[in-house]
Amino acid sequence: MLSIRPVRFQALITVFEADGFRFNRQHGDHLIYTKAGVKRPLVIPMYSEVPVFIIKNLLRTAGMSRERYFDLLQSS
Repeated sequence: MLSIRPVRFQALITVFEADGFRFNRQHGDHLIYTKAGVKRPLVIPMYSEVPVFIIKNLLRTAGMSRERYFDLLQSS
């Protein structure tokens, strides 16, 4: 199984937009993405390297599996 590693925030944006999330608004250096059917918005910080714990929290909030994350990450 592949391990989740820190990635640039642009890569996360590409992954979540491919999964159907759309940009809603920006608050400071945090981008807010929403998707119909997901109760909570995703808050993606504009960091050069987003830490693993934030990526795992975003995946849990989005209801996305690790396999889907890696598939979308590789296709981007």
